[in-house]
Amino acid sequence: MMARAAVGEWLDRPWVRTAIIGVILFNAVILGLETSSPVMARAGELILLLDAICLAIFVAEIAAKIYAHGLRFFRNGWNLFDFIIVGIALVPTAQGLSVLRALRILRVLRVISVAPSLRRVVEGFITALPGMGSVFLLMAIIFYIGAVMATKLFGAAFPDWFGDLGNSAYTLFQIMTLESWSMGIVRPVMEAFPYAWLFFVPFIMVTTFAVVNLLVGLIVNSMQDAHSAEDNLKTDAYRDEVLARLTAIEARLSSVDDTSVRR
Repeated sequence: MMARAAVGEWLDRPWVRTAIIGVILFNAVILGLETSSPVMARAGELILLLDAICLAIFVAEIAAKIYAHGLRFFRNGWNLFDFIIVGIALVPTAQGLSVLRALRILRVLRVISVAPSLRRVVEGFITALPGMGSVFLLMAIIFYIGAVMATKLFGAAFPDWFGDLGNSAYTLFQIMTLESWSMGIVRPVMEAFPYAWLFFVPFIMVTTFAVVNLLVGLIVNSMQDAHSAEDNLKTDAYRDEVLARLTAIEARLSSVDDTSVRR
């Protein structure tokens, strides 16, 4: 038990965490270099060796954490994430699953756990997911209605864009993103259907400027809530510390008064 506690304390030291994060970032650079054919032609063996060393460090880290924490290791979300990513990296390439080894780059996401600003962004995004689900449902309904209408109205004249429900939905998604929507799609359609703007303009107003802004508003509001909650926790911790100090001072004063009375 003492050995496990010592290993756990060693893993929790700031310089150890910093070193692991450094290895993660270094491994991310190495994985990026592996995608360059000229670099691999010049220093491929060295890069693969460094990649293997990084992977060995990751395996040793996971093993040390499991030894130190036991089954409690699997109760932490980041530990589970690391365990899965390292396990995928160890899958033999001969089994046709070598593409999964590229997921080791996801370990760079551990940087989020040590950066409060990034952690706040992620917490805000996760908190916004339930509300975003309702907005996505609303957008799906709007897209379905718009795709059916566009297929009925423009499908015969423009089958590549509005020939069926799938093509219409994809074209409307392109229009929503405002990517080549005017000269590329809407104006050619208006040459055949002069009043087509009565369909496209309201669709853009509803989806691009209304529904999408709802998503942005939900995320921003959730991030503000997460920031406020973190500030409240810091305030509560500071208040508890002040109260503890005041209590200690009061106890000392009481002991001094008792000593004076006895004398």
